Amino acid sequence: MDLAPQPFVLVVIAGPQASGKSATATALSSALRGRGESVALVELDQIAAMALPSLPDWETAHRITEVVTGEWARSGLTCVITEGTQSRDKIKRLLRQAPPGTPALTVVTTAPFAVAFSRAQADRTRGVSREHDFLHAVYERWAKELTQIDWDVLLDTSFLTIDESVETILEAIDGARREHHRCH
Repeated sequence: MDLAPQPFVLVVIAGPQASGKSATATALSSALRGRGESVALVELDQIAAMALPSLPDWETAHRITEVVTGEWARSGLTCVITEGTQSRDKIKRLLRQAPPGTPALTVVTTAPFAVAFSRAQADRTRGVSREHDFLHAVYERWAKELTQIDWDVLLDTSFLTIDESVETILEAIDGARREHHRCH
């Protein structure tokens, strides 16, 4: 366990429903805490759940997620992990929450539609994302959106395990911190 002070890093985990964002984010936060880091995990779905069933709209939940991310980013933690978005523009808005000059990484989780649909069907806690037509439309939009995202780490969770995904992200975090240290 490395107890040396670490420079702050913001990690934004993006991807469509049932692509492994939440599982990856949760495992990553546990791994970082296991290394002695102070971590906040901000989940869009949890922010939205605070207002259900009367959530005004998802854009409001996105804006609140940005504010929460920014507040945690300025609180003295070593890492903030934010997950839940799936658009280039919302990723950029989240990345702007990192204090100037600090490392920020965009991690993208993806999987083929058939894998995602199978996962969604197996998860009884899911709502509309269990519906074939809804999820299929999400994945069609995602195929186009993915080409527009400037990602640092791309994880195809249909063949990577959670542990492999977390190890890949940890390596990217360590690399971003080394680069930050080298430049400062």
